[in-house]
Amino acid sequence: MDFLLNPLGWLIIGALLMLSELIIPGGIVFFLGAACVIVAAAVYFGLVTTWMSALILFFISSLALIIALRALVSRFVEGDSTVANTEEIIDEVDELVEVIETIGPADKAGAVKFNGTTWRALGEGEEIPAGSTARIVSRENISLLVTAADPMEKHLK
Repeated sequence: MDFLLNPLGWLIIGALLMLSELIIPGGIVFFLGAACVIVAAAVYFGLVTTWMSALILFFISSLALIIALRALVSRFVEGDSTVANTEEIIDEVDELVEVIETIGPADKAGAVKFNGTTWRALGEGEEIPAGSTARIVSRENISLLVTAADPMEKHLK
């Protein structure tokens, strides 16, 4: 365990970890590398004399750096991830569906065929007979909320 008291070893590991942040983004690996540099300095100046205290200093300093500085640094360094269309319902609203099991009256559930799949469907209090066309208003969990479509709209989108 004497290698844990070699400041050059800690410095090299720290530099490699900080450089690996370019390949493994996320802001964690850099702070682990910075903690290695802190331990290297402490070992070099004789503040740390045992391998156990070197490991303890590494764990404490890496945890402190991650907790204290990660949020601060992430404000200035933007990530390159984008989130698009997290609302799946955007693609479903206003689509026409075929009613395959009568929906309603009141809150009686029925069934519709949408994108080749049978969905549980709820009406808005009105009765929508099987064989007719309905329009998707929204989705509640695994049920589609539909309303009767205009009878003139015979074609499905």
